[in-house]
Amino acid sequence: MKKFYKYLSEKDKRRYAAIEAQKLGWGGISYVTQLLGCRRNTIIKGLEDLEKMDSETLNNSRIRKKVGGRKSILSTQIGIDAAFLEVLKNHRAGDPMNELITWTNLTHKEIASGLRAAGFTISLPSVAKFLKKHGYVKLKAQKKQTIGSNKNRDAQFKNIARLDTEYKEANNPIISFDTKKNKF
Repeated sequence: MKKFYKYLSEKDKRRYAAIEAQKLGWGGISYVTQLLGCRRNTIIKGLEDLEKMDSETLNNSRIRKKVGGRKSILSTQIGIDAAFLEVLKNHRAGDPMNELITWTNLTHKEIASGLRAAGFTISLPSVAKFLKKHGYVKLKAQKKQTIGSNKNRDAQFKNIARLDTEYKEANNPIISFDTKKNKF
């Protein structure tokens, strides 16, 4: 009985426990709760299910209500979407061959800590959902051998970012050219 019970769905567990308790009669609910380790209210709910049971209830494949569950983080924390984009603003890159592909060099933890610093509560799975929502993809590993490491590797990019902010603050136009784009 115990082995069978643990493989049932939540709804079926409730009904099975109710049937077993009903078969035993007086004291059956207490005995089944001890035997199967379920709560008394579960069996009572199962008995109610059995009384209301019809062909529609039997054919319903859902275990829980459709509207159940936690509300979306977007609806509970106002402004988190804008804060997310602000965190990624200076850490965004893309594929020059396909403008729809963008990625970031920040990890999920770094993004979450940036949002926490902005006053929002967020989990790592929620960060992944935000990345997917805004079209960010994972960078695929390149099967190329590295030439070597250079301690000043990021210097040119930091310089470009510095110049970018200086020009923006001075209201100057910024034109960017990608010279590696090849179309065959």
